Amino acid sequence: MILKVLHEMSTLLNTGLDRDTLSLCLNLCENGVNPEALAAVIKELRRESVSLKVFY
Repeated sequence: MILKVLHEMSTLLNTGLDRDTLSLCLNLCENGVNPEALAAVIKELRRESVSLKVFY
């Protein structure tokens, strides 16, 4: 149920995170990962992904 609500919120906010990714993020947060740090890592990975697409 929680994952369904999170996915709906994610969709409304256009985060681009699918259910599997949200599930992984939720599990990481439940196991003590700092949510702000996790968000920063996801943003950085997206920036790097865009950079790589430009060069290749």
